Amino acid sequence: MKRLTLLALAVVAGAVTAAACGGPKPPPQAPTPQPNADSAAAAERARQDSMDAANRAAQAAEAERARRQQEADAAAGAQRTTEEVRAMLAAMIHFDYDKAVLRGDDVGTLDQKVATLQANPNLRIRISGHCDERGSDEYNLALGNRRATAAKQYLVSHGIDAGRIETTSYGEERPLAQGHDESAWAQNRRDEFEIISGGDALKKP
Repeated sequence: MKRLTLLALAVVAGAVTAAACGGPKPPPQAPTPQPNADSAAAAERARQDSMDAANRAAQAAEAERARRQQEADAAAGAQRTTEEVRAMLAAMIHFDYDKAVLRGDDVGTLDQKVATLQANPNLRIRISGHCDERGSDEYNLALGNRRATAAKQYLVSHGIDAGRIETTSYGEERPLAQGHDESAWAQNRRDEFEIISGGDALKKP
C-alpha cells in the first residue's frame, strides 16, 4: 500500500512537471542578418575602385589615341613638306639660244635652291644641262655641260659645298617638247635638278 502511494505521487509529480514545462520547445529561429557596416564600406570601396580603374583605362586609351593621331599628323606634315621641297628643287631654269649664261628671271629659283641646300646639309643633287635640237651632237653635249656648270658655280658661290653637286650633260638627247619651233626649243634649253641622296625627309629653309 505504501508503495502504491509513492508511485502515485511520482506519477502526479511528473505530470505537474510536464505541465509546468509547457510541452516541447519550438526550434530556435535564425537571427535576422543585420548589415555589417564594415562589409558595406568595403563593397562601396571596391565599387569605387572599379569605377576609378575603368576611368583611368579610358583616359589612357584616349591619351594613346591622341598621341597616335599627333604622330600621324606630324608624319603627314613632314611628308607634305618633303614633297614641297622636292618640287622646289626640281624647278628648272632655262637659257637663251646658244647661251650658258644665267638669266635674271632664274636667279630667284637658284636662290631658293641655295636656301634649301643650306637647310638640309645631307642633301646632294645632280644638275643636268640640255639643249634644243639645233647644232651637232658634240656641240650640244658641250653646251649642256656649260649650262649645268653655270648653275653649279652659282650655288657654290653662295656657300654650297661643290662636293654636294654633280653635273652632267644630255645635249639634245632628252627633249622636253617634241616640236620643231621656237616654243619647243625654248623649253628644251634648260637645266634640270635631281636629288641623288639625302632627300627622304627634307626641311623648308
